[in-house]
Amino acid sequence: MHRFIYCCIPSILLLCLIFVSFIFHSHTFFAFSIFKCFELSGRQGITVSTTAREGAMETDKSPDHNEAQEEDDTAVAAECFLVERTKIIQPASLKDSKLEKLKEVLLDWINSTLKAEHIVVQSLEDDLYDGLVLHHLLASLAGVHLPLEEIALTSSAQIRKLEVVMQELDKRLDRRAPKCDVSSIHKKDLLTTLHLLVAMVRHFQPELELPSDVKVQVAHVEVSGTGIRSDVRSEVLTGESHSENLGSTHGDANQVEELLRMEAHEVALAKQALLGFVNTSVARLGLHVSDLDKQFSDGVILLLLIGQLEGFFIPLCDFRLTPVNHAQMLHNVSLALSLLTHLGLRVSSVQPQDVVAQDVAATLKVLYALFNKHAKQK
Repeated sequence: MHRFIYCCIPSILLLCLIFVSFIFHSHTFFAFSIFKCFELSGRQGITVSTTAREGAMETDKSPDHNEAQEEDDTAVAAECFLVERTKIIQPASLKDSKLEKLKEVLLDWINSTLKAEHIVVQSLEDDLYDGLVLHHLLASLAGVHLPLEEIALTSSAQIRKLEVVMQELDKRLDRRAPKCDVSSIHKKDLLTTLHLLVAMVRHFQPELELPSDVKVQVAHVEVSGTGIRSDVRSEVLTGESHSENLGSTHGDANQVEELLRMEAHEVALAKQALLGFVNTSVARLGLHVSDLDKQFSDGVILLLLIGQLEGFFIPLCDFRLTPVNHAQMLHNVSLALSLLTHLGLRVSSVQPQDVVAQDVAATLKVLYALFNKHAKQK
C-alpha cells in the first residue's frame, strides 16, 4: 500500500505542476487580451480626436472666416503704411539773423496794427495759436467782423475759431501762397505761422518792407509702420524784395516795361506795392485808391499825391479839381508831369495823353518814379 502511494506521488506532483502552469498561462493570456483591447480603444480615440480637429480646421476655412482674415490683414497692412509728416526748422536756421529780423518786423507790424485795441503780441509761436490775434487782424485789415467768441478756452473751441478765420483769409490771400494748416497753427508751428503772416503782409500792406531772401533749412520727417524717413530741404519765406526791385531802377522807365513782360502774378504784386504806397500817402486827405489803371487818368489824385510827398500845396486855381472833359484832364496830367520833371524825376518818356487814355505802362512809370524817390525815405 505504502509502495503504491510512493509510486503515485510523482504522478500527482506532475499533474499539480501542469495545472499551475495552465492557470498561469491563462492569466497571462487574459491580461494580454485586456491590454490589447485598451490599446485598440486608445488608437480609435486618437483617430476620432484627429478627425475632429481636422473637421474644425476645415470649418475655420469657411468663406466668412477667409473674409474676416483678409480684413484683418488689410487693416494691419494699412496701419503699417500710415504716414505722419512733420516739418521742423533746423536749429541752425532758428539762429539765422535774417529769420530773427523777419520775426521782429512781423511782431512790430502786428502790434502796430492792433495798438488801438490794446493787444500786445510777444511771441509768434505762443500768441497766435488760439485764433484771437488773427481774428482781430482780419477785422482791422479787411473790415471783416465774424460772430465768434472773443476768447476760446478749450482746444476744440480754439480750432473751430481758427477754421472760421482761416476760411475768410483764404478768400483774400494770394492763391499761390503756401496753404496754412489750421492744426499746425494750433500746434504753435512757427514755419506755418510765418508763411501765413508773410502772405497777410503781402496782401494787406504790400508797402511794408520785409527782410528779403529769408530761407530756412527744414527737416521733412515721415513716420510710418515701415520706419522713419527724413531729409532736409531749403524753404523760402521771403523772396527778393519787391520794394528793392522798385527802388533799384533809379527812375528808369524801361524797368516798368520789363516788369509788364513778367508773369501776371509778379505784375500784380508790384501793383499792390505801389497801391499801398499811394494809399499811405493820401490817407490823411481822406482819399483811397483801389484801381491804379483808372483813378489817375484825370490827374487830380496824382497832383494831390505829389503835393503830399513833396510837402507843398498846389493852388486850386492851377488845376481842375473836378474835371468834366478830356481837355481839363489833359491839363491836370500835363501840370503833374511838368512838376515831376522840375523835381528831377525821369518821366520825359511819358506822354500826358497816354495817362489820360488809362495806359497802364504810362501810369506805372509815373508812380514808379515817385515810389523810387520816397519809399526808402519812409
